Amino acid sequence: MAKTRPRQIFVNLPVTDLKRSMAFFTALGFEFNPKFTNDQGACMVVNHDAFVMLLATGFFETFTRKGLCDARERTETINAFSAGSRAEVDAVCDRALAAGGLQAIEPQDHGFMYSRSFYDPDGHHWEVLWMDEAAAS
Repeated sequence: MAKTRPRQIFVNLPVTDLKRSMAFFTALGFEFNPKFTNDQGACMVVNHDAFVMLLATGFFETFTRKGLCDARERTETINAFSAGSRAEVDAVCDRALAAGGLQAIEPQDHGFMYSRSFYDPDGHHWEVLWMDEAAAS
């Protein structure tokens, strides 16, 4: 298959309170694309090729025939994104905890890679990681 451009990814997550979720992720430094944001969903921009669609639970349910996972009780996914430094990992996770998130697991320090994780207000598991690519290779 010929590649014409990089693929984009759109992660869709159900949220119980859209405004609360938007405020939480805004506190972490994310922005939302107003063109794809309304009272049923919000398009959180990770970068120019990665987006997280925060969808009100009732709206999210229109896209699936399966029952939803209660992320406060079960883990369905771990959503991970990179940071530019160890300090940025700490800063983002500290902001997540200050904004109402909960620590998921203890920080992981492998020397060449450092990560921390948190649960957002709906219980979705997020991991923020930094990797020294030169040391990793």
